[in-house]
Formats: sequence, C-alpha cells, structure tokens
Amino acid sequence: MTASAMVAEFDDVAGWTADAVEQLGERHAIPAACRGSANPAALVWLAEACELSAGTRLLDVGAGTGGPAAWAAKRFGVRPILLEPMPAACRAAARLFGLPVIQASGDRMPLRTESADAAWCLGVLDTVQDKAALLREIHRVLMPGSPLGLLVVVARGPWVFPAPDGNVFPTQRELVELLAGTGFELVEQIDRPDGAPLSWSQRAEQVAAVVADRHRHDRAFALAVRQGESLTRLFASGQVSMQLIHAVKRPAHGRPSKPFLEER
Repeated sequence: MTASAMVAEFDDVAGWTADAVEQLGERHAIPAACRGSANPAALVWLAEACELSAGTRLLDVGAGTGGPAAWAAKRFGVRPILLEPMPAACRAAARLFGLPVIQASGDRMPLRTESADAAWCLGVLDTVQDKAALLREIHRVLMPGSPLGLLVVVARGPWVFPAPDGNVFPTQRELVELLAGTGFELVEQIDRPDGAPLSWSQRAEQVAAVVADRHRHDRAFALAVRQGESLTRLFASGQVSMQLIHAVKRPAHGRPSKPFLEER
C-alpha cells in the first residue's frame, strides 16, 4: 500500500498536473507545481536565508514538478538543477519549465562532490526512511559553507491519527541531531508562514479542480486524496507542524569549485 500511495501522490498527480496546466495556461504552472508545501512567503524566506542570487547553482533535491526551483530561477536568476526519483514528475517538470532534471534518488546523486552552491529539499525528508543518508549525500554535493534550505514536517505528539503512508516525521530533537550528525549547522528555524495571495491560491485550485474532474474515478487519485486528508488531520490535531530550516555545510577551506554534472 505504501508504494502505491507514494507513487499516486508524487508521480501520477504530477503528470496530471502538467496536463491541467497546459490546458489552463502557463501562469498556472508555478502555483500548481508548488501545491502541498511551498507558498510564496515560505519561498521568499528560504531564498533570502540561503542568499540566492543570479548564477547560484541551486540543487533541488526531490524537486517534484519543479515549482520552487522555477520560482527561484524567475525571481533570483539562479541556475537550478532538479533531482527527482519519480519518472512522471521528472517529465512534468521538464514540460512545464524546461529546467534540467535528473531522475535519481537523493541518497545517490550522479553529481560531483562540492559542485552545488546551495540546495533545497522541500517536503522530502519526511518521505524517506534513511534521512541521514539523504542529508549526507546533500552534504557531499554542496560546496563548503554552502546553505541548505529545508521544509520539514516535524512531529509534536502525542499521536492520535496515523501518518500518511510512507511518511516518518522526525521530532525536533531528532531533526537537530540529524543535521549535526551529517555535517550541517542549524542556523535558524521558523514555522512555515501560512497563506498565499489569493491570485496564487486561485490558480493552484483551478489546476487541482481540473485534475479532480478528469481523474476522480482513478484509484491513484483516491490514494493521493487520502494521503492529503491524513496530513490535514495531523496538522489540525497539532501532532505535527511545518518548519522552514536554514542550515549550512560546515566549512572547509582551500578546495576549488567543480563542474555541476558528473561526467559519465
């Protein structure tokens, strides 16, 4: 059940989202591709915390359909590269934004050591079992002293409702220990800002409505909806909270920059 639910949530819906955006128009792409975790206020905080600027080589780990990376490219002129394990999500990101996408797991990236200037990993850490392996691999690929932006659902407890299939939420203590144990220094952390401008929300909702109208009878759609409803119950009960994290790779000195993509 877990594999089916995760594929439905992160792969099937990604392809359907790209289809709906192509029907409704390009201006719907970024809000729809950020739906579920990132909103403009959260993205601004992460971008400013990570000091993104034109030419920054931004690695987005678990990039999904590419909304946050596309937003950062448009607003700050970063040079993003997307890493995403789900094939339909990779195709959707390429269709919607034309950004470079690598289909690969975050715990084994086909990228050179110390080749990225900054990294984002938004709404992903909760969905992997070996969180330390993912963070160690991000640490490897980042330049020394480089920033990492995280969006993480943190467990508050006590547990009343079960987590969505495939999700394992760290406690605050576990999160801090994970970062320290994988070579990162936690710089700052805030609750994710709530809400988005009405124009942004309406565009995302219009895409979601098209997806629902086309696929409401598909089993994958029902699984994805159940995943979302499960998470909503957890937030409403206070069992979890969504956190924005700014961390940095502990610095080392005197090592040169390297090309971004690994030669094969």
